[in-house]
Amino acid sequence: MRSALSITVVAAAFIPALAFAQARDGYLTTGDGSVVRAPGAGVCVRTSQWTPALAIAECDPDLVKKPAPPAAKPAAKPEAKPEAKPEAKPAAKPKKPQPLNIEEKIELQGMEFNKAEMTADNKKDLDDFLGVLSKANKQRSAVRFGAIIVTGHTDRIGSMKHNMALSEKRAITVKDYIVSKGYDQKLIFWEGKGPKQPIPVTKFCDNKMKRKQLIECLSPNRRVTVEIVGQADPTPKPAPKPEAKPEAKPEAKPAAKP
Repeated sequence: MRSALSITVVAAAFIPALAFAQARDGYLTTGDGSVVRAPGAGVCVRTSQWTPALAIAECDPDLVKKPAPPAAKPAAKPEAKPEAKPEAKPAAKPKKPQPLNIEEKIELQGMEFNKAEMTADNKKDLDDFLGVLSKANKQRSAVRFGAIIVTGHTDRIGSMKHNMALSEKRAITVKDYIVSKGYDQKLIFWEGKGPKQPIPVTKFCDNKMKRKQLIECLSPNRRVTVEIVGQADPTPKPAPKPEAKPEAKPEAKPAAKP
């Protein structure tokens, strides 16, 4: 794997190391084996191969089984002390809402056979995808992008060497398009997978088909995957409206004497 532009994750000092970043065991790692973290967000960058079974304590402690704590020895019973009067506790400060970890992915499928250019549909789908993440909605603020992972793919027709080079060209094409839309190229990590990760449905494409029919059948594999890792702030819930009190009825005046 090689990368033309690596991800800036925590500081500029890590940029040279990320040039050798690689996807392994479900997480993106540097050459020395350290897990890549999204800048600002601080979350580990997962790859498309990640599953809960690959979770590590450093990145996803809630998904890793913790050893049972040793049984505690019974404490000696303290002498009974006179009950102290409870002190008035200060009012608890409202907790600051925790930021939301965002991981979104899109598959730009149907690129032309043996070409690296994006189709008009690819560009529209990517524009919509990035636009939705860049805008706030009822659940969250606009997403702060920590990393953009671009992976190129090909169908199985042709040699492995040719397809690896073609998949990298497709990834670079999409990476350059994202940069042209104003996104920081330092956040982008790209790679080519060749035909190694086909779309499952294409396993039914028989090599005995006519060449034109086989090329059409394998079309979903000619694609680029774009993954976004970042954070967003949850949208605060509106305060409940106070209940309206019923208006007091005026007292009846006594009738005038005749």
